[in-house]
Amino acid sequence: MTEALYGGVNAALITAMHADLSPDHRRTAAYAKWLLAHGCDGLGVLGTTGEANSFGLRERREILEKLVENGLPVTRLMPGTGCTSLTDTVELSRHARDLGCPGVLVLPPFYYKNPGEEGLYAYFSEVIERIGGGLALYLYHFPAQSAVPLTVELIGRLLEAFPGVVRGIKDSTGDAAQAEAYLSAFASRGFEVYPGGDSLFQRMLGLGAAGCITAATNLTSRFAQVVYSRRTGPEADAAQAMMNACRAAAGTVPLIPGLREILARSTGDEAWRHIRPPHTRLSPAEADGVWAAWQATGALPLPGLAEHGLLVASV
Repeated sequence: MTEALYGGVNAALITAMHADLSPDHRRTAAYAKWLLAHGCDGLGVLGTTGEANSFGLRERREILEKLVENGLPVTRLMPGTGCTSLTDTVELSRHARDLGCPGVLVLPPFYYKNPGEEGLYAYFSEVIERIGGGLALYLYHFPAQSAVPLTVELIGRLLEAFPGVVRGIKDSTGDAAQAEAYLSAFASRGFEVYPGGDSLFQRMLGLGAAGCITAATNLTSRFAQVVYSRRTGPEADAAQAMMNACRAAAGTVPLIPGLREILARSTGDEAWRHIRPPHTRLSPAEADGVWAAWQATGALPLPGLAEHGLLVASV
């Protein structure tokens, strides 16, 4: 079995923005470094939480380039490169490979609904062949957003056709049975399964998951690392319970603006509230409610913010 390229705790990195909604490279890099210093083994860059599909190709390339230029270790970055256009997916994937990323996270083509397995197989095959090697592909299974499920049968075909290239999957269904199906079918072949549901982490690790890639680990990575490192026992159980409580708190409001609100209040930095439409900021009542919910978990305050230049005056 090959070693997992992104084994461990991976946060689905939030992308900082300026007031004009352009990417804020300095803040994103500082925050990414904070995550790697506080429990993360790697970072899922430009995924759903990072609002990838609200950015254009030039912006997406630049966001990744600036992370590397600002000192983030490229081997610990898994950028999302899946687009509705085959050629855009290939362009972003080659760009990530040429920068030195070991792998990329690829959504299925998500505009045309209910594609057949043959169409999806043809799409991923074409992407892989056009990239031309030197890059691992991780499939991104999030049918609640993409409306395109990735079946065990499809993955089996891709593994047979492209051994060593299709390396794993991020399963963001939050469905234990779905993650277990992938693990049961492919874990023995070194296929890396990363649940996106925080509450499933400890359970899926026990079944052979390589790690996690989740949104809430933007704020709970230190607890997730305890679960990953300890696996079982009182410390791991307590850390998993904290992850569960925090994910429940995050779910009391729309997820992405809610995470931004907690960052804004924790750092005292209004800039973390900047978000691209169609996402919108929380209402004052929502903001107060999610802050109270997170405080009730005991996960706050976040440690080490000042050391990474993230702590400013209160807002």
